[in-house]
Amino acid sequence: MLKLYIIGIFILIIAIIANGIIVNVGLKSWYDFIDLLNSDGSKAFAKLQILDYIWLFLGYPLVLGCGYLIGLKCYKWFFL
Repeated sequence: MLKLYIIGIFILIIAIIANGIIVNVGLKSWYDFIDLLNSDGSKAFAKLQILDYIWLFLGYPLVLGCGYLIGLKCYKWFFL
């Protein structure tokens, strides 16, 4: 249970940092995308740039996966 918690904390920290950076860069975050979907429906897809798609569907999952790996390594380093 501790392993899962530690990994979850690292994923959360990485997600917060990534969202902060992405907002400053000018790309859409998942929060922005969901807001667009709520306000514009399926027309929201037309309002995204190609870099937004790359970030949302490739970059963000890879960054969160790195958060998992960092959390796993820290767990193993401190608790095993």
